[in-house]
Amino acid sequence: MTDLASFLKTGDRIFVGGSSNEPRGLLAALAEQALPPNLTFIQFPLPGLNATDFTAWNESARIETFFMSPALQRAADPTRVEFLPMQMRWVFDYLLENVDVCLLQGAYDRAGVLRLGPNVDFAEAVLISAKKIIVEVNRSFTAPAGSMALDPKSIDVLIETDMSLPEMPVTSVDETAKIIGRLVAGLIKDGDCLQTGIGAIPAAILAQLKDKNDLGLHGGLIDEGGRHLIEAGNVTGRRKTEDLGLHVTGMALGDAGFYQWLAEAPEVVFRPANYTHEVSVIRRLNQFVSINSAVEVDVLGQVNAEFAGGRQISGTGGSVDFMRGARSAKAGRSIIAMTATARGGSVSRIVPKVDLVTALRTDVDLVVTEFGIARLEGLSVRERARALIAIAAPQFRDELASSLKG
Repeated sequence: MTDLASFLKTGDRIFVGGSSNEPRGLLAALAEQALPPNLTFIQFPLPGLNATDFTAWNESARIETFFMSPALQRAADPTRVEFLPMQMRWVFDYLLENVDVCLLQGAYDRAGVLRLGPNVDFAEAVLISAKKIIVEVNRSFTAPAGSMALDPKSIDVLIETDMSLPEMPVTSVDETAKIIGRLVAGLIKDGDCLQTGIGAIPAAILAQLKDKNDLGLHGGLIDEGGRHLIEAGNVTGRRKTEDLGLHVTGMALGDAGFYQWLAEAPEVVFRPANYTHEVSVIRRLNQFVSINSAVEVDVLGQVNAEFAGGRQISGTGGSVDFMRGARSAKAGRSIIAMTATARGGSVSRIVPKVDLVTALRTDVDLVVTEFGIARLEGLSVRERARALIAIAAPQFRDELASSLKG
């Protein structure tokens, strides 16, 4: 293996690709080499897929992240883990100026063109800002047909590996998620352009859209749920007012069969976060519907999507970008879908006041739990509180109503 450490120098800031396109071969090689001091590794990890603890590599290596994960919380030295609260759209701009070296993963497509693997969120930014570009060309998969092409002449170091991509575990959908999925599906109209996240509730929503026609996709990710709707003909993109007929995403998450499908699906187009999460782009998509989850929502309609138990558990992510895009699009809608309780029903997720505000009360149109739909647009403060209390778990409604009198 190439002496990769020789391409790094003291104090370098090193961007590492994340989610399904983490360059694991490069990381495995670097972990075995003597690295210069005071390196800062920058990554937007996805829990369950990315678990590298850079603080364990030497006594001065730091991690800078925009998304906390269980792996980062268990870091060898948590004092060298720095969390930056930043929406995904602005992470892209931040990386235009704050990277010395980038570690990315690519593969060849069917025609022999070198392309990025199934995540391009910030690649364009770091390819502009990095002084050294190091790319792992993975022979284990065929690049998505619609991913971003790489210019081999711009690459400083290229190594070849043969490591299978990490696979996203199949999400288990319980009855509560199915109920929420049905309620949200009832809010979706033919021709809507959708953005969803990952997890049981998004999976339940997508599974219940088989009676919809000419849906579009534009968001941060695509998974098996999106693939099934494309193959079934429910998602066509034929009514999109931007990117007609294309399904726009920043990353893809699935199993080996799913990644193989992407190699034959040029209509699935990978775009960077300054496009997928850019409000000026989203506002051109009529009937854009953002569907996101939350840790908790308070009776004012404020959303906490990243903080629980007194600590940062995830990140700001892209939800606010999409909420505001939906609010600005013609006939757009911003939906928060979540279970009404946590911890086995012992804690309400509708609360008097959130611990931390991720999204403002003005960013949300509808909140959905298994107990119903709160339609907040156009309601007064008092009416919003009543609507939200009405979809809380019944055992918490009186307590929430009493909190309004305080």
